[in-house]
Amino acid sequence: MHSTRTFWLDAAASAYDRTTIVLHWLTALLVVALFIMAQVWESMPHGTPVRKSLQGLHVSLGLLLTAVIVLRMAWRATGGRRLPPASHGALQVSAKTMHYALYLLLAAQIVLGFLFRWAQGESFTFFGWFSIPKLLPLVREQRHFFGDLHNVVAWVIIVLAGLHALAALFHHYWLRDGLLRRMWGGSRAGRLR
Repeated sequence: MHSTRTFWLDAAASAYDRTTIVLHWLTALLVVALFIMAQVWESMPHGTPVRKSLQGLHVSLGLLLTAVIVLRMAWRATGGRRLPPASHGALQVSAKTMHYALYLLLAAQIVLGFLFRWAQGESFTFFGWFSIPKLLPLVREQRHFFGDLHNVVAWVIIVLAGLHALAALFHHYWLRDGLLRRMWGGSRAGRLR
């Protein structure tokens, strides 16, 4: 049986690498921010400056999320620290399924965002620095289909991300297995109780 001090040291030693941790939390922050922005502008009248500004910011942050996801996949495939699973059996299978589902949905959401914006026929710029050209010949009538699907996938991602967070809290407070501390890393891991 580990002493509490040894357990905390073991948790810090088995933390993910800094790059994995930063990309994980940046993904979470961007997903939540993008979702909240979309919910806020939906309550505003069409064509208002604030709504347009929020939509422009949403597009820019969506492009940033695209870059983060691409970096995350590349890092996971080439340099990310591999840790043994924190759980076994059904918990391990459900955790792996959740991670793959979130990756797949995020990739689908990014593609839907591009398709929706191109179908709208509006500019697709990154903080006004550069524009993304329209790569597919979409017609404006398709915007509702892609927009509705983009919205549904957003809700599914938020629900699954919420379940993912609850599972991490379950591991931390109920199972007390150090799983949540792995994603905090280093010296911060010992302070997360």
